[in-house]
Amino acid sequence: LSGVGVGGGSLVYANTLPVPKASFFEEGSWAGLRDWQAELAPHYATAKRMLGATRNPFLGRTDELLREIAAERGQADRFSPTDVAVYFGEPGVEVDDPFFGGEGPRRRGCILCGGCMLGCRHGAKNTLDRNYLWLAERRGAVVLPETRVEAVRPDSARGQGYVVEARPTFGLRRPLQAFTADKVVLAGGVLGTVDLLAAMKGVPDGLPELSDQVGRDVRTNSEALFGVTAPGTDLTRGVAIGSILHTDERSHLEPVRYPAGSGLYRIMVLPHAPGNTLPARLLASVRYALSHPRRALGAAFVRDFSKSSAILLYMRSAEGKLSLVRGAFGLDSRVEDGEAPSASIPEATALAEAFADKMGGFVQSLFTETLLGSPTTAHILGGAVIGRTAAEGVIGPDHQVHGYPGLYVC
Repeated sequence: LSGVGVGGGSLVYANTLPVPKASFFEEGSWAGLRDWQAELAPHYATAKRMLGATRNPFLGRTDELLREIAAERGQADRFSPTDVAVYFGEPGVEVDDPFFGGEGPRRRGCILCGGCMLGCRHGAKNTLDRNYLWLAERRGAVVLPETRVEAVRPDSARGQGYVVEARPTFGLRRPLQAFTADKVVLAGGVLGTVDLLAAMKGVPDGLPELSDQVGRDVRTNSEALFGVTAPGTDLTRGVAIGSILHTDERSHLEPVRYPAGSGLYRIMVLPHAPGNTLPARLLASVRYALSHPRRALGAAFVRDFSKSSAILLYMRSAEGKLSLVRGAFGLDSRVEDGEAPSASIPEATALAEAFADKMGGFVQSLFTETLLGSPTTAHILGGAVIGRTAAEGVIGPDHQVHGYPGLYVC
């Protein structure tokens, strides 16, 4: 699940700002190249300050249910509110910039409408266009929205630097624009950056000497998504993700809310059906609906789907790796090694059913999981990883691309 806009993923993410556990800084191809936890600590502090990170002060209905489930599991100490990038202030009241001494835009206190994931319409969410990009533009940076980079090539005419070729995203006439620079940073996320690098590696006048590691060592958060629908409830009050339960050292569950009236999700779901084969999943789906007929009918005909639904996001760190390769319709993913991401995670199913029992609700999951067994991710990572040499990674410890001085990936 991905989107593109000025502000990147911050426009539609759930505002949460966790810092990885210590083990994260000592794994994979970058292990041992630096003391990454110490080196990145001041940058995490800067990002939290720029994004206005604060502890969520309000727990809604689904957050309280998660707290109850944590206590029943003997894990009350593993439940906590989230740290989020939201200006709470006084609800609905607009004030001068509270973060940057008045240099930033005016802000309005969060009204707890649950609309963070669709793009905050009230000026409370601290998206990048309200901090980093806002301040950068006022210092001379020029942002070109609705523009797609199609190529990055060494600048043969100048004998140094790079040429970046781009076109407008929309319109019948989309003239090619060319920009030259001594240094270029690729920061288009995994799906943008890896696709561009893979394309450039495949052409002689592009970046043919790129590491063969382009597109490798891709991971997801190995997540499972559920909807638990209970007619007659209002679950929208709060921020998108207000709490978290760490079920063990590598897994956690978060209840997600959407605002009232945003029910398109209902056409994408079927009764939850764990299983390793299509017949098993279809049978489980039918059996689950028949065992809870009143709940199933209530979920099918509920008036406002998002208002009466809790979306449960279960994530875990796993050792499986994917590769991204260019196909006919964009990037295709393949299992590289280890455990493949799965749409069927027993602990996630058990937690969703516990939620449903407390709410009198009905558990659903994406139809792609039921019909195809294909898991869904909104968190894709890697594809241009750090390595000591080009044989180990695409970029070095300074984020500079091996073999191409002045070209960086962040």
